[in-house]
Amino acid sequence: MHENCNDAVGHRARLLNGMARCVADKGYAETTIADIVRQASVSRRTFYEHFGDKAECLMALYLAATDEATAALRAAINPSSDWEAQVEQAMAAYLAALARNPVLLRTLFIEILGLGASGLAVRSRVHQQLAALMLEVVNQRPGARMRKSPLQPTMALAVVGGIHELVLQAIEQERVHELHTLVAPASALLRAVISSEL
Repeated sequence: MHENCNDAVGHRARLLNGMARCVADKGYAETTIADIVRQASVSRRTFYEHFGDKAECLMALYLAATDEATAALRAAINPSSDWEAQVEQAMAAYLAALARNPVLLRTLFIEILGLGASGLAVRSRVHQQLAALMLEVVNQRPGARMRKSPLQPTMALAVVGGIHELVLQAIEQERVHELHTLVAPASALLRAVISSEL
């Protein structure tokens, strides 16, 4: 008998939470599927109804965590305020969301790179989504029609990559608790790119 939709959603969320707790506790390499299902209080069969393997579960966790950070970013955008203030608010909200779970953040940003082509594809998808949100905010803001040309997708993607490289460096240097210090340089980078395309 198949689980109903609500059960499926609940089980998936529990598995992702179980994965998050496991990687925070012992790291991705040491985490087993047995650990994940034990933390999630579901069966191994339920795990395989949602994920093909541990790597697929990690990629789903990466997407879920990124969606949460992106939602915080989007919620911080106030179209009625000055666009430069919007940039600061959005960057602060996004970086604060990323910093909420330092151990998980480290695992996601670093382990996703070790999953080969599939991990890189998921990371690329996330970067494209963030770039698309940036294009939407910048190109549709009040006064955007005064520009000679809209912010280009390649430049938006370059900004996202640059910001994530700063985050990765902070993780490697064990400065996740200082992610808020990246608000100013990240905001300056975006402002510089926008100004150069005016």
